[in-house]
Amino acid sequence: MNGDMKEILKKSIKNVKGVGDARAKLFHKLGIFSIEDLITHFPYDYEDRSNIKKICQLTEGESCTFEGIIMSKVTERKIRQGLTLYQAYIKDDTGTIIATWYNQPYIKKVLTVGESYIFYGKIVRGYKTLEVQNPVYEKACKEEHKNTMKIVPVYHATANLTQNTIRTVMQNALELVDGNLEDVLPLWVRKKYCLCDINYAFSNIHFPRNDGDIKNARYRLVFEELFLLQLGLLSVKTVLSDGKEGIAFVPNRKEMVDFINSIGFTLTNAQKRVWEEIEKDMESNRVMNRLVQGDVGSGKTIVAALALAKAVKSGYQGAMMVPTEILAKQHYESLKDIMGKHGINVALLVGSQTKKQRSEILSKIESGEVNIVIGTHALIEEKVKFSKLGLVITDEQHRFGVRQRAMLSNKGINPDILVMTATPIPRTLALILYGDLDISIIDELPPGRKPVKTYAVDNSMRQRINNFIKKQILEGRQAYIICPLVDESDEIEAKSALKTAEKIAKEDFKDFRVGLLHGKMPAGEKEEVMQKFLKGEIDILVSTTVVEVGVNVPNATLMVVENAERFGLAQLHQLRGRVGRGPHQSYCILYNESKSQIAKERMKVMQETTDGFVISEKDLLIRGPGEFFGTRQHGLPDLKIANLYRDMEILKKAQEAAQEILKRDRNLFMEENLKLKEKIAEKFIEKIHDVSLN
Repeated sequence: MNGDMKEILKKSIKNVKGVGDARAKLFHKLGIFSIEDLITHFPYDYEDRSNIKKICQLTEGESCTFEGIIMSKVTERKIRQGLTLYQAYIKDDTGTIIATWYNQPYIKKVLTVGESYIFYGKIVRGYKTLEVQNPVYEKACKEEHKNTMKIVPVYHATANLTQNTIRTVMQNALELVDGNLEDVLPLWVRKKYCLCDINYAFSNIHFPRNDGDIKNARYRLVFEELFLLQLGLLSVKTVLSDGKEGIAFVPNRKEMVDFINSIGFTLTNAQKRVWEEIEKDMESNRVMNRLVQGDVGSGKTIVAALALAKAVKSGYQGAMMVPTEILAKQHYESLKDIMGKHGINVALLVGSQTKKQRSEILSKIESGEVNIVIGTHALIEEKVKFSKLGLVITDEQHRFGVRQRAMLSNKGINPDILVMTATPIPRTLALILYGDLDISIIDELPPGRKPVKTYAVDNSMRQRINNFIKKQILEGRQAYIICPLVDESDEIEAKSALKTAEKIAKEDFKDFRVGLLHGKMPAGEKEEVMQKFLKGEIDILVSTTVVEVGVNVPNATLMVVENAERFGLAQLHQLRGRVGRGPHQSYCILYNESKSQIAKERMKVMQETTDGFVISEKDLLIRGPGEFFGTRQHGLPDLKIANLYRDMEILKKAQEAAQEILKRDRNLFMEENLKLKEKIAEKFIEKIHDVSLN
């Protein structure tokens, strides 16, 4: 892109005709600050106002365009405080219709009796005749029509910023860049995938002449967005493995078979398949970057244990980083038993240890006496030095930022990396989110797991549910009660954890031991509460979603979620996964206060299936990719036009093109790819780094 155009795109929207300080602030609310932000604020819909009808052809319930003559003066009728109707009769040679405007007194001054206008609006059945509500209108004799006789874009807006204003400002912005946007896609990509020119695409996505224009423009812009995203992620993958000779671990098959036989249960077929993929990676001399995705309770930990054992048996050390101390301690306890039988020394490194304990462990890690370290962020402190680190595992990867994982990897020389997550994401989406990682999926639960029985209820069931909770606790079980917020918020009348805990402790369950856990508590306090719950010293734990990341409390059999309609399906599924970990039947109760169809559909999905992958697909379908994708938490650039559910076919083509371009030019050094390289660096680099190791 030429320097001048780059500068223009970076300029504030105040440089666009029609945008002053006050209007700029309104655009800021939509996340629009620069001219580039503005022209990439794409329409989410279009109104076809180009097809003109006769009054006799107008259909109730449709939005239509018609031409007519004003027959009468505009009448004014006050219905009630704050609502005044302005009406006029309109006719053509086939019939009459009433036009109604609400609270628009200026209508009386601008419409002239006997003058011909073009109208566009929704047709409804009036008292005696058809009525058009709040129609847009323009004089029929105009040479150029701005708001009628054409396809009109519809944008996401905000209070006091009308569609007409956005359209006018958009038109002015496009005139500033008219014909001068530079195409970053190489010519062969455009030809092979039949992509239109970039200037045509921008002009026609905003102001198309027909449906074909919209289709061509959208295809081009969606393709480019997904192509750049894929290219960015694949480039990161290339950088991660480029020139890095990894460790080729020893093919110690017999030892590993003996190890697997000693763990006391049979691996599921899915675990066996994933372990084979990991073992193959570890034995190759390229650095492993693999994501293991498995539903709650699918047995990811044992697969991690096998990888750690293989590293140790090949003469290396392994490290496993988890987000909380309590989780680190749980992993440590379970791995210590498995590894101890094979003479493998496991250590725990967490922030709450005394100086003396830490110093002793650090010295054993450095000397190589410790083979495997399980820990929290404490693992990445400067003092931690490994003798021969060969494998790095991070559990619940979305809790760790890029630097943390990179810092741990840097404690060895190109160690293999294994990333684990219990957040099921449809495979196609996982390929986008984790384009820099190879993906393994454990899609099978161990035998004997009882599915958690799930019920969606409303407040009328409160007393019955409370009695059921008491019954469970008197039988020796424990319960979670999850609330969406910590403090009351004016905007959201959701139940706050603090208020709910108070009510539960003092009123509903005053004879039981109630604990409280929320994100604003100091880390030490959180750990203490969780430990008490784990030891059975708390009967009911009232919590915000901080329990989402898995602590194993086999005795907890009841998960109650307040205001369940405020959570995504994937999140509800994660919460449900906190129970059902022991021998007893477990239950999940979802209080749904919403009457909306979407909320009902989501509750139905939760009651019908416990398969996380099915749930994530449904979540994507019901809520749409924007919310499901949660791009911000994944560090990915926001998608401005692509819809990952609707555009899966384009995604596949974009992925194919990105792979082909890197095959031809691994580092994007060729002349035709320099603009692409620049675009990726400018738009994606920081976020891509977050994703690549996140």
